[in-house]
Amino acid sequence: MAGSKTNAFETALLELIFENADLAAIGDATGLRGASTAGSFYISLHTADPTDTGSAAAEATYTNYARVGITRAGGSWTTASGATENTAAITFPTCGATPNDITHFGICKSDVETTADLIYHGSLDSTLTVSNGITPEFAAGALDVSED
Repeated sequence: MAGSKTNAFETALLELIFENADLAAIGDATGLRGASTAGSFYISLHTADPTDTGSAAAEATYTNYARVGITRAGGSWTTASGATENTAAITFPTCGATPNDITHFGICKSDVETTADLIYHGSLDSTLTVSNGITPEFAAGALDVSED
């Protein structure tokens, strides 16, 4: 026997995770509470699929690369119908001399790679070759995460 989350619960769960919104009526009326300080997620770029292992394997190494922090708040993410997306552009540092071919992204708990840091990951629609002078960016609404 297998179960599945309802669309309403998927949306509420993503709102809790990405927008720091309370998820009411789980356990009692107060439910699962958002954090008192929302904090941030850090978006990472990868040269291969980091997989479900939880570590941010194959993370980009191009010159000047760094993860980009995004606040866990409603102004940073929009959630509806079991999916969430970024509300503003997510712009990474401009590449220097050492290039990378970027194929995947990650959503991480910290600004540096650590064990069990990765919480979501996905593939890009096509490979992005990042070379000298290229500034990788996800346009507003381009980074999508769903619970399905």
